Formats: sequence, C-alpha cells, structure tokens
Amino acid sequence: MSAQWSSLLLSLLLILAGAANTLAFAPYTLWWLPLISLVVLSLCLQHSQSPKQAALFGFSYGLGWFGVGISWVHVSIDQFGGLPLIGSLALMALLVAYLALFPALAAWLSRKLQPALPFPILFTISWALAEWLRSVLLTGFPWLSLGYSQVDSPLRHWAPLIGEIGITLLLVFAAASFSNLMRKTSSQLSRFSLESIAILLIALSPLLAPLKGWQQSEQQLSVLLVQGNIKQDLRWAPEQEWPTMLKYLDLTRPHLTTHQLVIWPEAAVPMLEPLAQDFLENLDKSALYSDTAIVTGIIDYRQQTGEAWNNLVVLGKQQAEANSGHYFYGHANRFSKHHLLPIGEFVPFENLLRQLAPIFDLPMSSFSRGSYVQPNLQANGYHLLPAICFEIAFPAQIRANMTADTQVLLTVSNDAWFGDSIGPHQHLQIAQMRALEFGRPVIRATNNGITATIDATGQIRQRAAQFTEAVLSDQLPLTSGTTPYSQLGNMPLFCLSIFLILIALWRSWAIRA
Repeated sequence: MSAQWSSLLLSLLLILAGAANTLAFAPYTLWWLPLISLVVLSLCLQHSQSPKQAALFGFSYGLGWFGVGISWVHVSIDQFGGLPLIGSLALMALLVAYLALFPALAAWLSRKLQPALPFPILFTISWALAEWLRSVLLTGFPWLSLGYSQVDSPLRHWAPLIGEIGITLLLVFAAASFSNLMRKTSSQLSRFSLESIAILLIALSPLLAPLKGWQQSEQQLSVLLVQGNIKQDLRWAPEQEWPTMLKYLDLTRPHLTTHQLVIWPEAAVPMLEPLAQDFLENLDKSALYSDTAIVTGIIDYRQQTGEAWNNLVVLGKQQAEANSGHYFYGHANRFSKHHLLPIGEFVPFENLLRQLAPIFDLPMSSFSRGSYVQPNLQANGYHLLPAICFEIAFPAQIRANMTADTQVLLTVSNDAWFGDSIGPHQHLQIAQMRALEFGRPVIRATNNGITATIDATGQIRQRAAQFTEAVLSDQLPLTSGTTPYSQLGNMPLFCLSIFLILIALWRSWAIRA
C-alpha cells in the first residue's frame, strides 16, 4: 500500500476515533472511551513520517471529535439563524475546522520536538498548550474538553486537586504512555517507567478523596428552581412579555413561603428592566413578605447610551434579618454577564456582518460585557457565585470570583436554542465538574431544561424533566473549606507545561546543531 493511501486510511480511522469521544460525554457517559481514542491517536502520531503528517492526523481526530460532539450547534443555526441549509452546514463546517486546528497544533508540536523529550511528555505538554489556546482565542470555546467526560469515573477525585484540564492531561499522558509500549525504538526502561507512572496516577484516584480540602457544613439551603419552558420563538415577542412573567409568577407563588431562595433562569423576565419596574417592585415585596429572595435573569437597557447587559438581579431579602425589600432599578446586588457568546450575544465586525444574514442580527445579540470580577450575589443571607449560560465552562472566571464567603455556585441558562439535542446534557456535565473542582454545590436553572441541583461531589441531587413546566425543590447541603484547585487554578500545570516546552525547544535545537 502506498504511503498516500496509508495516510488517508489512518486519517479516516482518526475521524472515527475522534467521533467516538462523543459517547464519553453526557448523556452517554462511556467515560473510558477517550483513553482508547487517544491511544489510537498517539500510535498514529508516533508512526507519522513528518510534523506535517502528524498535524493532518491531529486535524482528522479533531474533525471527528467536534464534528459529532458539537453537532447540537447546528440546531440553533438551522432553526433560528435564518440561513438556508447549505449556509448553516457551511458555517458548522467552518467552526468544526477551526476547532480541529487545536489538536492539529498539539500533534504537530509533539512530532516537531521529537526526540527532545519522551513522546508521552511531549504530547501532554503540547496538548496543554493547544487546549489553553482553545480556551482563550476568539473569546474561547473550551467545550468538550476531554476531562469533562470523567465526572462519573474514578478520575473525578483528581478534580479538586488539578481541575478538569489536569484530568484531561492525565488522560493524554496515560494514553501516550500505553501507546509508547508498542514503539520498538523506545528503550525498555523508558517505556515501562512511563506506563508505570500512568497506571499509578490512575490507580491513586480513589485514594485522593481525603485531600479534597472541603467538608460538609451543618447548613442546608432550601431552594426552589422554576422552569417555565417558554419556546424560543416566543421569548422576545412583545405580546408574550406579560404572559411569560405571569407564568413564572404562577409557578412560583404556591411555593414562595416554604423556600429560602427562588431561582428563575436566564432572561426569565423578558421585559427590559427599566420597563418592568412595576412587576419587579411587586415581586420584591412578595418575596419580602414570604421571607425569601428571588434571583431572576433580566435584560438591562440604557436608552441614553444604547448599552445592554444580560443580568441577574436579586429581589426580596438581601440579608436574612432584613425587614424590607432592597430592590430598586440600578441597585448593586446584580451580576452582568462577562463572557459573551459570539454571534448570539455580540457580533464581531458588527457593521459588516449584520448586513449579510439573519443569524448575525438575532434578537438581543449586542450586549455589553460585565466586569470579569464582580461581587457575589447576596440573597437571604447566602452568597452566590453566578455564571450565566456559557460562563460555567470557564473555571478561571469562576475561580477569580470565588471568595471566602461563597457558599453556592449559581448558573442559569436558556438551552431552548438547542432543541432536543445533546448540548444541554453536556452543559449540565460541565456544571458537575465545577462542583467537583471548587467543592461547592451548584444550582442550575434553565428555561426548558436541564434544571438541576448538584452537590459538592458533582452528583445530581434533583433534576427536572426537559421541555416541561416544572418547579424543582431541594434541601441543598452546604460546604466549607477550600479545594487546592480553587487556590491554585490551572497555573501550576500551565507553567510546568511551558517550562517543559522550553526545555524541549532547547534540546531540539541542540540535537539539530
């Protein structure tokens, strides 16, 4: 068989291997699959003839990984983007090809630097660099990072220590080490030493639980989450503003006096905040009289400046001992979304792109950014660290906003954009990883599912069915203490990776000299 045909067949195999990763994530949760697919990729890279061919192999793996794994994005583009099918498919192909560049970079760099360091080390540090770039370039898209697939695996015990990215790198190192056994040019000692280290790191996982850094407190939070199930094509229709607000109120009212905290999802109040003052002031009084607090999503728009923010605001009691409602327009007990979603919440090159297609001119697609660091919300005496929708996928932002008083992570979303797809399930899994990393329970309220409460071990406690009007009640156990990851974040791993890359570059230069 010619080298060209061999390369093509290996590329097709890698597309299938990358596509198989989708089954590792929610709702399928075959958590062992990434280890196998990464072994396949590692074997192909170690037998690649050049860095260029290695990059092709990495790109092929990425095409399968993201082409199937984020297929749910096409639902929003096709149903709400106003593009013909050929246009929506082209846009998806462009997104998938862009994301596939990052595993291609990791593959190219690990092959380029050979034999400066053992391949498993090179591949791991190259993957770390590529995943860091994927999380920051063009505002970042760290979705489907392989560590998220491990929330129900033994490796989850590493999360409070090294976070999701650390688990990802552990998977990569283990897979590359196992594949290294089949490389005849490696020394016997090197091959078995690296494999032994990988096996040891995996085997140690269940023994790490005592090192998590947090413990259960005696406190419990009585929380009610409300899921209105408003269809996406009705959310911003002016005639639906009052029916939507009254639906949320009707679902909440029977349970208002029996819960310390009530959560409504992202933009649950579809009326602009300056125009919704009568409704909000009455809701503020109702929450006060019921001895509770309500957190709701709402859009704030300033006509004078033309600026808009995707916000969460607190109504009712700010402190448990409060004897008056504290809401007024512009009050400080609010959170403004910082990490905006391209196209959906802001449009790059706005003046040009808005003229091209309806997808670049969606309702509420021109928001201003909130600050990167904002005070926690205070509701009925509890301190809540908020993240709106996509922000829960950025642990560095969560860590930057974590304080000694933070008791609960709160994330709200509207996943109606993605229909009956795997996207909302993956979104919930990301929230589970944040609970594991930071040792805090997570409250997740959504418009149409998946609404859920998650304890500090990452386990789902209560869950509302998708595509239904629902109220979800829970007595959520609270925790105290601090995980090592919440103290150090990703910095140690990234610094170590950069240090090793510099060593590899120096050794590679020395070898070639």
